[in-house]
Amino acid sequence: MDYINQRVAQIAAQDPTVYTGLITPLNAVLLGIALYTTYLVCKPTPPTELPREPPAVVFRTFTPHTLLPYNGLNGMPVYLAVRGRVFDVTSGRNFYGPGGPYENFAGRDASRGLACHSFDEDMLTKDLDGPLDKLEGLGPEEIESLLGWEERFLSKYLVVGKLVAQADA
Repeated sequence: MDYINQRVAQIAAQDPTVYTGLITPLNAVLLGIALYTTYLVCKPTPPTELPREPPAVVFRTFTPHTLLPYNGLNGMPVYLAVRGRVFDVTSGRNFYGPGGPYENFAGRDASRGLACHSFDEDMLTKDLDGPLDKLEGLGPEEIESLLGWEERFLSKYLVVGKLVAQADA
């Protein structure tokens, strides 16, 4: 037992700078990590930014001339008409806007073209001052197809107005 007491006294006499208390380099590092973690948990978070709501659209009456500018060019929204209802299809700009497969329907009455599954220019009304297309000459399958398109538009897009002939405006 005397050997152990002598050895402890010898080691204690050798290096008086060794800390045996709470302030050690390891404890300082652990304290730093604990403080940093507490900061991360308790720091205030910036307020969540909600997406901006699109501006309100007033229901209005369109004629073929007033509907024509809404073709997606020059930052304008994309509107198209189906059976007298004008739909805001801006959220589907990649389909109905410039460069999209249905771009020729933008700003126009798309009823006959959608019913006939045709993208040809001759399906669009040429005389913008004349009467609206009464959709005469369409068969039952084409009418059913048009009603399906209208139903799809009603479920996906906002109705922003109605389309009337120039003479009725």
